Amino acid sequence: MITATELHAQGFKPPRTIEELRKYLQAAIEVEHLTIPVYMTGMYTIRPDTNRLAYYAIRSVVLEEMLHLTLAANLLNAVGGKPNVAHPEFVAEYPAKLPFSSDELPLIGLRHFSPKALDTFLTIERPRSLVPPEEGEGWTSIGQFYAAIADGLRALVEEKGEAAVFTGDPARQVGPEDFYNSGGEAFPIAGLKSALTAIEVISEQGEGADDSIWDSDDKFFGEERQLAHYFRFNEIRTGRSYGRHDTPRTPPSGPLLDVTWDDAYKIHGDSKVADYKEYEETSRVYEEAVAFNQCYATLLSYLDSAFDGWPRLMCLAVPTMLELGDRAERLYRNPHPDPALAKKGVCASATFELGVRHFDAAREQVEQNIEAVDRTPGAPIDLSAATMQKREQFA
Repeated sequence: MITATELHAQGFKPPRTIEELRKYLQAAIEVEHLTIPVYMTGMYTIRPDTNRLAYYAIRSVVLEEMLHLTLAANLLNAVGGKPNVAHPEFVAEYPAKLPFSSDELPLIGLRHFSPKALDTFLTIERPRSLVPPEEGEGWTSIGQFYAAIADGLRALVEEKGEAAVFTGDPARQVGPEDFYNSGGEAFPIAGLKSALTAIEVISEQGEGADDSIWDSDDKFFGEERQLAHYFRFNEIRTGRSYGRHDTPRTPPSGPLLDVTWDDAYKIHGDSKVADYKEYEETSRVYEEAVAFNQCYATLLSYLDSAFDGWPRLMCLAVPTMLELGDRAERLYRNPHPDPALAKKGVCASATFELGVRHFDAAREQVEQNIEAVDRTPGAPIDLSAATMQKREQFA
């Protein structure tokens, strides 16, 4: 079986076989996930009651990246693959390289809310129209990556027929009843048309529709259109809002925005749990960092189960995301336990380090939480009133 590394080495081009297509789609899931800790770190390091516009802009992108991850999983399930998101290799060690990307792209690291963090966000979300075309060594925009997947899908359907490509079990699809937010909803993928729609949604929410600064939520979901991710981030970076008639190649021309870079918990992005353990007797940071990573493993385990034939388990991921926010607040407000770093104003931070033991414990917890649930595919999950209240808060 050809590996992702071998695919990258042979040159960036559309997938030519079903096997290659599945590897590209697993890589797409990894691309979408790799951005989430990066954006979460920027969001979590904003001090409470400051930079509210920036906080909610980043939060909205995190939610849409979760949607993109879900749609990519639906795509992989639709072509007979199996998404795998609950194992240590799925979680990148930061700073990390985006799968199948060009070596020209810098490594993606964890940074506190700052101009450098927003520069990283903008690098990730750059529209195809603002970067040179790929030349075989890897993509330089996520839109290019998905365009290659779309080209490969079309060619495979033309060669083999739609029924031979889309062989997945429809029961494995996550639908709008399972996942939704203000930036669209998940939908099942049953053939080429819905697959290309999913790719279009992912690409246009990130880089804009029809070479504009706007996404296509009005077209696909009947919602008010929003700025695409790149341009939401560029508003924060420049401290100025976009006007209705601005274009991707012009700077924002609207009113100034209130962005205060000093209102952030400064972190050391390369911190590891092992760094905190040395100070376990004098600080609770180690305990909080371990608990955060365990909670994140639980979130991924819920997603893995949802993509593995139990889509209704997506609703249990929602309160887990809320718990992550609570744990982040308890972690980031602490000074770094290393006195030398603390003296420089550096705070503790989440490390997003997950190993086998984290996923083993997470699977056990997930099973305990759903053991009373009828696990017949499609059966409703009986959530407690408190959990439902949290879901409504998150939505």
